[in-house]
Amino acid sequence: MKKIVMTCLISLSFSSLAAQNELYDSYEVTKNMPVFYNKIKENMTFPMAWGYEEDLAFNDWRAKARDVLMVCMEDLPPAPDSYNVQLLATERRDGYVAQKLLFNVSEWSRIPAYLLIPEGKGPFPAIVMLHDHGAHFTIGKEKMVRPFGVADEVLADADDWARRCYDEQYTGDYFAANGYVVLAIDALLWGERGRKEGPNYETQQALAANLLQMGTSWGSIITMDDVRSAEFLATLPQVNPEKIGSLGFSMGAHRSWMLAATTDRIAASASICWMNTTEHLMTATNNQNKGGSAYSMIIPGIRRFMDYPHVASIACPKPSLFFNGTRDKLFPVEGVKAAYAEMQKVWESQQATDRLVTKIWEEQHFFSKPMQKETLDFFNKYLR
Repeated sequence: MKKIVMTCLISLSFSSLAAQNELYDSYEVTKNMPVFYNKIKENMTFPMAWGYEEDLAFNDWRAKARDVLMVCMEDLPPAPDSYNVQLLATERRDGYVAQKLLFNVSEWSRIPAYLLIPEGKGPFPAIVMLHDHGAHFTIGKEKMVRPFGVADEVLADADDWARRCYDEQYTGDYFAANGYVVLAIDALLWGERGRKEGPNYETQQALAANLLQMGTSWGSIITMDDVRSAEFLATLPQVNPEKIGSLGFSMGAHRSWMLAATTDRIAASASICWMNTTEHLMTATNNQNKGGSAYSMIIPGIRRFMDYPHVASIACPKPSLFFNGTRDKLFPVEGVKAAYAEMQKVWESQQATDRLVTKIWEEQHFFSKPMQKETLDFFNKYLR
């Protein structure tokens, strides 16, 4: 009799679960997204976007928006008391000199960098050259400047990356050969600032979580290291401190427009293949929802105030260039167009429409030689 009762109870239990499943879904996360993600997006009003407060003058908005951005960036590495530059090696190239050096990018970090200096009489315009993510951590600055004095496998790695992403052309060397001082550093976790135990994709999540638990964030440290790099460039006798630009592809593009928004040391910026809106990036099917690689570009809490193009617009009315591709699977074209429209409204409001270049190429997630040539022309127009 007991056995029969137990069997009946189990049957009732399964029947009850089946009935419940008809009433509601037994999950609330799908494809790494909460099922209510559209409700979250509906609540994102971006109250710090330009024009939201109708009576706020543009310069007042710009200062207020930058303050909000800096607060969201949280506990930041302090500026160094001294850069304490140490020259490690030099190589003469066609029309410029390549240097590898060490300097204090903050009170917390002493880092290696590549510095390219054109031959001739300066001071020269300069570019902070910002490397990509690519889920490829063994090299960083070497993606932008052809390395020297390195192991054969490092050089082969860099040459392969230049082929895969930059049309077989090192962007840093290209700009140096055309008269620009170029500085390239490793972002935290890449290249010579990488993981002691070796590169590992999952390290991104742990690193980001650990920094958040200590009151700061990975994306904020990357941005502030870039700010300090621009400040360092401005101290060099070979550099015109009023003519410093920033340039990056992919994550480097995000770094570039963040840098231009964060400091007025940057006079002009170019951002290749990284601009969109939260509406189009945060969906159940977009690459962004995988999460891992996004950690390096997350500023905690900023979406409560501004979307990506609103943050980038803090740079207005500086000359700013944005390129994206029609076949770039990471950044939906409709989102690119929406972001461009938001920025165009800001530059237009300041009678600076001609200083904002937005273009969609028939291209993949790639920085081709023709794109590099147009980017050089852009900087020549504003920094020469």
